Amino acid sequence: MGDTERLLVERVQTGVRMEKRLLKVLKAFAEYHDLTLGDLLEGIVLHAFDGKCPFGEDSLRRIADLKRFYGLELDSTASHRLKEGRPTKAARRKSE
Repeated sequence: MGDTERLLVERVQTGVRMEKRLLKVLKAFAEYHDLTLGDLLEGIVLHAFDGKCPFGEDSLRRIADLKRFYGLELDSTASHRLKEGRPTKAARRKSE
């Protein structure tokens, strides 16, 4: 199959919860590359499923810059240690 051949897929809407700063970095990175968040996540997951890194050196530098900008200090070692805290008063007011 050629790299330019389009593949027909069925996409579904999902309601995934994610760490706030991580989502900000992902959205900013997708915007930088003129991608939707869904397209970016699909690409990351497909690469990961093949055991490949989805990012080159330039992208990793951009991600590091975005992590600093959004105050994201988490890395892969945090992946199984995240625990959701109670929402702040301001966040609770927004949801009411």
